Amino acid sequence: MAELEKLKELLSHLRSKNGCPWDREQTHQSIKRCLIEEAYEVAEAIDEGDDQKLKEELGDLLLQVMFHAQIAEEEGRFNIGDVIATNIEKLKRRHPHVFGDVKIKDTEEVLVNWERIKNAEGKGSVVDGVPSQMPALLRAQRVQEKAARVGFDWKDTAGVVEKMEEELAELKQACNQKDPQQVEEEMGDVLFSLVNLARFLLICPEEALQGSTDRFIRRFKFIESELQHQGKTPQAVCLEEMDALWERAKQKSQ
Repeated sequence: MAELEKLKELLSHLRSKNGCPWDREQTHQSIKRCLIEEAYEVAEAIDEGDDQKLKEELGDLLLQVMFHAQIAEEEGRFNIGDVIATNIEKLKRRHPHVFGDVKIKDTEEVLVNWERIKNAEGKGSVVDGVPSQMPALLRAQRVQEKAARVGFDWKDTAGVVEKMEEELAELKQACNQKDPQQVEEEMGDVLFSLVNLARFLLICPEEALQGSTDRFIRRFKFIESELQHQGKTPQAVCLEEMDALWERAKQKSQ
């Protein structure tokens, strides 16, 4: 707590008239993206398994939380103590099986009870509370998970696959009709059904797509490197030649 207080004092000084002009000018809106970026950098450090980097990135994320609390305190709305107290109270309220007399037998019951408690807190719908700013794949996954906890879900993977094939057929039909708006809607339905399938297979669609994108980047860089050794560029060769190098890249990564 002593270190947390030092950070609070540092931010207060940076925001003062004797502090930093840039820090003084910031608002909740102006640094909103910084908060999101820092959260992604924390996630990247976790994936890399780098404790030093994770420590630094968690510090940067904490700084963003403190920054927002400092702005609010200056405006007389709330402070970091209020933020922490609210979080403690909410954690205790949503864990009645730990801090109360509710009996829970497994993790699934914990999640179902969690949603029930959140609804009792005034949520209008079980799918409320999923931020619109989340990456689309993660947002779809979270909405599906919330709906599933109240029984709105497929019985098995076969039903999910059948729905996915149905959406693909509708996308093909929309493409043949050449209606851009309809194509976009059907593409969204296909992606939503793919997220559903990933969820049933216990795969995080966001991480799966990140992995595919990373593999594409590595393989395309291999193509560029090989062509450079030959004194060529991607723009100067045919697709068949790049496809052959792509297959070599795939074999090389296996």
